[in-house]
Amino acid sequence: MSSRNLFDGAVSRRSFLGGAATAAALAALPKVSFGAPAVRPNSVFGGVRIGVNTYSYRGEITSAEDTLKALIVDGLSEVELKETPIQAYTGLSGVGLKWPKLTDSERETILAKCAALRKMYNDAGVNIHVHKIPFGTTDEAIDMNFEIAKALGAVGITLERNDAIAKKLAPFADKHKIYLGFHNHTENYPKLDDDAFLGLSPYVGLNVDIGHYFAGTKGKSPIPVLEKYHDRIVSLHLKDRTADQKNLPWGQGQTPIKEVLQLMKKEKWTFPADIELEYKVPAGSTAVAEVAKCVQYCKEALA
Repeated sequence: MSSRNLFDGAVSRRSFLGGAATAAALAALPKVSFGAPAVRPNSVFGGVRIGVNTYSYRGEITSAEDTLKALIVDGLSEVELKETPIQAYTGLSGVGLKWPKLTDSERETILAKCAALRKMYNDAGVNIHVHKIPFGTTDEAIDMNFEIAKALGAVGITLERNDAIAKKLAPFADKHKIYLGFHNHTENYPKLDDDAFLGLSPYVGLNVDIGHYFAGTKGKSPIPVLEKYHDRIVSLHLKDRTADQKNLPWGQGQTPIKEVLQLMKKEKWTFPADIELEYKVPAGSTAVAEVAKCVQYCKEALA
Protein backbone atom coordinates (compact mmCIF):
# COMPACT_ATOMS: atom_id res chain seq x y z
CA MET A 1 0.00 0.00 0.00
CA SER A 2 1.44 3.35 -0.99
CA SER A 3 0.54 6.39 1.08
CA ARG A 4 0.77 8.53 -2.05
CA ASN A 5 -1.79 6.43 -3.85
CA LEU A 6 -3.91 5.99 -0.73
CA PHE A 7 -4.93 9.63 -0.63
CA ASP A 8 -4.11 10.96 -4.28
CA GLY A 9 -10.95 12.94 5.18
CA ALA A 10 -22.60 21.02 36.05
CA VAL A 11 -21.86 24.14 33.91
CA SER A 12 -19.16 26.32 35.48
CA ARG A 13 -18.67 30.00 34.67
CA ARG A 14 -15.73 29.05 32.52
CA SER A 15 -17.60 26.37 30.56
CA PHE A 16 -20.54 28.74 30.16
CA LEU A 17 -18.31 31.46 28.76
CA GLY A 18 -16.55 28.96 26.53
CA GLY A 19 -19.87 27.68 25.21
CA ALA A 20 -21.07 31.23 24.58
CA ALA A 21 -17.86 32.04 22.72
CA THR A 22 -18.27 28.91 20.62
CA ALA A 23 -21.82 29.86 19.75
CA ALA A 24 -20.66 33.36 18.82
CA ALA A 25 -17.92 31.99 16.57
CA LEU A 26 -20.32 29.66 14.81
CA ALA A 27 -22.98 32.34 14.52
CA ALA A 28 -20.43 34.58 12.81
CA LEU A 29 -20.53 32.31 9.80
CA PRO A 30 -22.86 33.84 7.17
CA LYS A 31 -26.29 32.18 7.14
CA VAL A 32 -25.94 30.58 3.73
CA SER A 33 -26.34 27.02 2.56
CA PHE A 34 -23.46 24.74 3.46
CA GLY A 35 -22.87 24.22 -0.23
CA ALA A 36 -21.81 27.84 -0.65
CA PRO A 37 -19.84 29.16 2.35
CA ALA A 38 -18.49 32.69 2.08
CA VAL A 39 -14.93 31.32 2.09
CA ARG A 40 -14.14 27.73 1.23
CA PRO A 41 -11.60 26.29 3.66
CA ASN A 42 -8.20 25.15 2.47
CA SER A 43 -5.87 23.48 4.94
CA VAL A 44 -3.38 21.97 2.52
CA PHE A 45 -0.12 23.75 3.32
CA GLY A 46 2.98 23.02 1.30
CA GLY A 47 1.26 19.92 -0.04
CA VAL A 48 0.55 18.59 3.48
CA ARG A 49 -3.07 17.88 4.32
CA ILE A 50 -3.93 19.26 7.76
CA GLY A 51 -7.21 18.13 9.29
CA VAL A 52 -8.77 17.64 12.69
CA ASN A 53 -10.16 14.77 14.68
CA THR A 54 -13.61 16.00 15.74
CA TYR A 55 -12.89 14.65 19.23
CA SER A 56 -11.17 18.04 19.52
CA TYR A 57 -14.58 19.76 19.72
CA ARG A 58 -15.90 17.46 22.47
CA GLY A 59 -18.12 19.08 25.06
CA GLU A 60 -18.95 21.98 22.76
CA ILE A 61 -20.34 20.64 19.49
CA THR A 62 -22.38 17.54 18.73
CA SER A 63 -24.30 18.01 15.49
CA ALA A 64 -22.91 17.40 12.01
CA GLU A 65 -24.04 20.88 10.95
CA ASP A 66 -22.29 22.70 13.82
CA THR A 67 -19.21 20.52 13.33
CA LEU A 68 -19.09 21.66 9.72
CA LYS A 69 -19.44 25.28 10.80
CA ALA A 70 -16.53 24.82 13.21
CA LEU A 71 -14.39 23.32 10.46
CA ILE A 72 -15.12 26.27 8.19
CA VAL A 73 -14.41 28.77 10.99
CA ASP A 74 -11.10 26.97 11.59
CA GLY A 75 -10.27 26.93 7.87
CA LEU A 76 -10.07 23.13 7.71
CA SER A 77 -10.72 21.24 4.50
CA GLU A 78 -9.95 17.79 5.97
CA VAL A 79 -11.60 15.90 8.82
CA GLU A 80 -11.57 12.66 10.77
CA LEU A 81 -15.25 12.45 11.67
CA LYS A 82 -16.12 10.68 14.92
CA GLU A 83 -19.36 8.94 15.73
CA THR A 84 -21.27 11.73 17.52
CA PRO A 85 -22.02 13.98 14.50
CA ILE A 86 -22.58 10.94 12.27
CA GLN A 87 -25.09 9.46 14.71
CA ALA A 88 -26.82 12.80 15.19
CA TYR A 89 -27.26 13.28 11.44
CA THR A 90 -28.19 9.75 10.43
CA GLY A 91 -30.24 8.69 13.44
CA LEU A 92 -28.02 5.68 14.02
CA SER A 93 -28.32 5.09 17.74
CA GLY A 94 -25.93 2.92 19.67
CA VAL A 95 -22.51 1.76 18.56
CA GLY A 96 -20.18 -1.09 19.34
CA LEU A 97 -21.83 -3.81 21.37
CA LYS A 98 -25.11 -1.86 21.43
CA TRP A 99 -25.43 -1.58 17.67
CA PRO A 100 -28.97 -2.50 16.69
CA LYS A 101 -29.81 -5.21 14.22
CA LEU A 102 -30.93 -3.16 11.24
CA THR A 103 -33.57 -4.02 8.70
CA ASP A 104 -32.69 -3.60 5.02
CA SER A 105 -34.82 -0.46 4.93
CA GLU A 106 -33.12 1.02 8.00
CA ARG A 107 -29.70 0.23 6.58
CA GLU A 108 -30.51 1.88 3.26
CA THR A 109 -31.88 4.96 5.03
CA ILE A 110 -28.76 5.35 7.16
CA LEU A 111 -26.44 4.94 4.19
CA ALA A 112 -28.46 7.46 2.19
CA LYS A 113 -28.12 9.92 5.06
CA CYS A 114 -24.38 9.26 5.18
CA ALA A 115 -24.19 10.05 1.47
CA ALA A 116 -26.13 13.28 2.10
CA LEU A 117 -23.74 14.12 4.95
CA ARG A 118 -20.80 13.57 2.62
CA LYS A 119 -22.37 15.87 0.01
CA MET A 120 -23.02 18.60 2.57
CA TYR A 121 -19.38 18.50 3.68
CA ASN A 122 -17.93 18.15 0.18
CA ASP A 123 -20.06 21.01 -1.16
CA ALA A 124 -18.64 23.20 1.61
CA GLY A 125 -15.08 22.19 0.66
CA VAL A 126 -14.46 19.60 3.40
CA ASN A 127 -13.25 16.06 2.76
CA ILE A 128 -14.10 13.28 5.23
CA HIS A 129 -10.94 11.20 4.88
CA VAL A 130 -11.67 8.71 7.68
CA HIS A 131 -14.38 8.10 10.24
CA LYS A 132 -14.26 6.62 13.72
CA ILE A 133 -17.38 4.71 14.68
CA PRO A 134 -16.68 1.81 17.05
CA PHE A 135 -17.16 -1.60 15.50
CA GLY A 136 -19.97 -3.95 16.46
CA THR A 137 -19.35 -7.63 17.04
CA THR A 138 -21.56 -9.28 14.42
CA ASP A 139 -20.57 -9.68 10.78
CA GLU A 140 -23.57 -7.53 9.84
CA ALA A 141 -22.49 -4.69 12.12
CA ILE A 142 -18.89 -4.89 10.91
CA ASP A 143 -19.95 -4.79 7.27
CA MET A 144 -22.18 -1.80 8.04
CA ASN A 145 -19.26 0.17 9.43
CA PHE A 146 -17.36 -0.30 6.19
CA GLU A 147 -20.43 0.62 4.16
CA ILE A 148 -20.73 3.83 6.17
CA ALA A 149 -17.11 4.65 5.30
CA LYS A 150 -17.89 4.24 1.60
CA ALA A 151 -21.03 6.37 1.84
CA LEU A 152 -19.09 9.13 3.60
CA GLY A 153 -16.35 9.02 0.95
CA ALA A 154 -13.81 7.94 3.55
CA VAL A 155 -10.87 5.76 2.55
CA GLY A 156 -10.43 4.38 6.06
CA ILE A 157 -11.68 3.82 9.56
CA THR A 158 -9.63 4.59 12.65
CA LEU A 159 -9.80 2.51 15.82
CA GLU A 160 -7.75 1.69 18.89
CA ARG A 161 -4.89 -0.72 18.38
CA ASN A 162 -5.69 -4.29 19.36
CA ASP A 163 -4.02 -7.20 17.59
CA ALA A 164 -6.92 -9.62 18.12
CA ILE A 165 -9.40 -7.12 16.69
CA ALA A 166 -7.06 -6.43 13.77
CA LYS A 167 -6.99 -10.14 12.97
CA LYS A 168 -10.78 -10.31 13.06
CA LEU A 169 -11.32 -7.21 10.93
CA ALA A 170 -8.60 -7.76 8.31
CA PRO A 171 -10.75 -10.00 6.03
CA PHE A 172 -13.55 -7.42 6.09
CA ALA A 173 -11.10 -4.65 5.16
CA ASP A 174 -9.88 -6.79 2.27
CA LYS A 175 -13.45 -7.37 1.10
CA HIS A 176 -14.48 -3.72 1.25
CA LYS A 177 -11.09 -2.25 0.23
CA ILE A 178 -11.27 0.22 3.10
CA TYR A 179 -8.19 0.86 5.26
CA LEU A 180 -7.99 0.35 9.00
CA GLY A 181 -5.87 2.92 10.83
CA PHE A 182 -4.94 1.52 14.23
CA HIS A 183 -4.33 4.28 16.76
CA ASN A 184 -1.56 4.04 19.34
CA HIS A 185 -1.48 5.30 22.88
CA THR A 186 1.57 5.60 25.12
CA GLU A 187 1.78 1.89 25.83
CA ASN A 188 1.16 0.31 22.41
CA TYR A 189 3.10 2.50 20.00
CA PRO A 190 4.50 1.05 16.73
CA LYS A 191 7.99 -0.38 17.09
CA LEU A 192 10.75 -0.41 14.52
CA ASP A 193 11.55 -4.09 15.04
CA ASP A 194 7.99 -5.45 15.08
CA ASP A 195 5.76 -5.01 12.07
CA ALA A 196 4.12 -8.47 12.01
CA PHE A 197 0.83 -6.74 12.84
CA LEU A 198 0.89 -5.13 9.39
CA GLY A 199 1.22 -8.50 7.67
CA LEU A 200 -2.43 -9.31 8.32
CA SER A 201 -3.59 -7.39 5.25
CA PRO A 202 -2.48 -4.56 2.97
CA TYR A 203 -5.53 -2.75 4.33
CA VAL A 204 -4.31 -2.92 7.93
CA GLY A 205 -2.46 0.30 8.61
CA LEU A 206 -1.53 2.84 11.26
CA ASN A 207 -3.03 5.96 12.71
CA VAL A 208 0.17 7.21 14.34
CA ASP A 209 -0.31 9.55 17.28
CA ILE A 210 3.04 11.31 17.45
CA GLY A 211 2.31 12.90 20.85
CA HIS A 212 1.46 9.58 22.47
CA TYR A 213 4.51 8.03 20.81
CA PHE A 214 6.80 10.73 22.16
CA ALA A 215 5.37 10.44 25.68
CA GLY A 216 5.25 6.64 25.65
CA THR A 217 8.88 6.32 24.61
CA LYS A 218 9.96 8.96 27.15
CA GLY A 219 11.12 11.37 24.51
CA LYS A 220 12.05 9.46 21.38
CA SER A 221 11.34 11.11 18.05
CA PRO A 222 8.56 9.46 16.00
CA ILE A 223 10.37 10.30 12.77
CA PRO A 224 12.15 6.92 12.36
CA VAL A 225 8.77 5.18 12.71
CA LEU A 226 7.23 7.47 10.10
CA GLU A 227 10.13 6.88 7.74
CA LYS A 228 9.83 3.11 8.09
CA TYR A 229 6.04 2.81 7.89
CA HIS A 230 5.07 5.83 5.78
CA ASP A 231 3.49 3.61 3.14
CA ARG A 232 1.27 1.97 5.79
CA ILE A 233 0.08 5.13 7.51
CA VAL A 234 -3.58 6.02 7.08
CA SER A 235 -3.33 9.24 9.07
CA LEU A 236 -1.46 10.99 11.89
CA HIS A 237 -2.68 12.54 15.11
CA LEU A 238 -0.85 15.70 16.13
CA LYS A 239 -0.54 16.90 19.71
CA ASP A 240 2.22 18.43 21.83
CA ARG A 241 3.31 16.37 24.83
CA THR A 242 6.32 16.16 27.08
CA ALA A 243 8.44 13.11 27.84
CA ASP A 244 6.71 12.89 31.24
CA GLN A 245 3.31 12.72 29.49
CA LYS A 246 1.92 16.23 29.96
CA ASN A 247 -0.38 17.65 27.26
CA LEU A 248 0.47 21.28 26.55
CA PRO A 249 -0.51 24.03 24.10
CA TRP A 250 1.43 23.61 20.89
CA GLY A 251 4.94 25.00 21.04
CA GLN A 252 5.14 24.57 24.82
CA GLY A 253 5.71 20.80 24.78
CA GLN A 254 8.56 18.74 23.33
CA THR A 255 6.91 16.69 20.57
CA PRO A 256 8.65 17.47 17.24
CA ILE A 257 5.48 18.54 15.42
CA LYS A 258 7.28 20.99 13.12
CA GLU A 259 9.95 18.46 12.18
CA VAL A 260 7.29 15.85 11.37
CA LEU A 261 5.33 18.28 9.20
CA GLN A 262 8.47 19.42 7.41
CA LEU A 263 9.38 15.78 6.73
CA MET A 264 5.92 15.18 5.26
CA LYS A 265 6.40 18.20 3.02
CA LYS A 266 9.87 17.11 1.95
CA GLU A 267 8.84 13.52 1.20
CA LYS A 268 5.51 14.54 -0.36
CA TRP A 269 3.61 12.11 1.84
CA THR A 270 -0.09 12.57 1.26
CA PHE A 271 -1.72 10.95 4.28
CA PRO A 272 -3.47 13.61 6.38
CA ALA A 273 -2.15 14.95 9.68
CA ASP A 274 -5.05 15.55 12.05
CA ILE A 275 -5.03 17.96 14.97
CA GLU A 276 -6.21 16.31 18.17
CA LEU A 277 -6.81 18.92 20.84
CA GLU A 278 -6.08 17.40 24.24
CA TYR A 279 -4.53 20.19 26.26
CA LYS A 280 -6.78 22.11 28.67
CA VAL A 281 -8.74 24.85 26.90
CA PRO A 282 -7.79 28.17 28.57
CA ALA A 283 -10.44 30.09 30.50
CA GLY A 284 -12.46 32.29 28.17
CA SER A 285 -11.38 30.39 25.06
CA THR A 286 -13.07 27.56 23.17
CA ALA A 287 -12.04 24.37 21.46
CA VAL A 288 -12.86 26.04 18.13
CA ALA A 289 -10.48 28.91 18.90
CA GLU A 290 -7.74 26.56 20.13
CA VAL A 291 -8.00 24.35 17.04
CA ALA A 292 -7.59 27.51 14.94
CA LYS A 293 -4.32 28.21 16.81
CA CYS A 294 -3.13 24.69 15.98
CA VAL A 295 -4.02 25.19 12.32
CA GLN A 296 -1.96 28.39 12.29
CA TYR A 297 0.92 26.54 13.95
CA CYS A 298 0.87 23.96 11.15
CA LYS A 299 0.65 26.64 8.48
CA GLU A 300 3.67 28.47 9.87
CA ALA A 301 5.62 25.21 10.25
CA LEU A 302 5.03 24.45 6.57
CA ALA A 303 5.62 27.94 5.18
